Amino acid sequence: METLKFKTNIKCGGCIATVTPALDNLEGIQKWEVDTTNPDKILTVQSDEAFNANDVITALKTKGYNAEKI
Repeated sequence: METLKFKTNIKCGGCIATVTPALDNLEGIQKWEVDTTNPDKILTVQSDEAFNANDVITALKTKGYNAEKI
């Protein structure tokens, strides 16, 4: 399993609800979560194989959010 982390501007439950369809529909993601209590709003993505971080960044961008791989 591979784990990727991203700094985002996802700051609340409403934001999470907005990005859920985009992230749930990405192929290969097993689990994801956003730590909204962290100042950097860290998105953690777990995948079952080598996963392209740009897919997550693009999916969030289509919903109006930014992500930067850390």
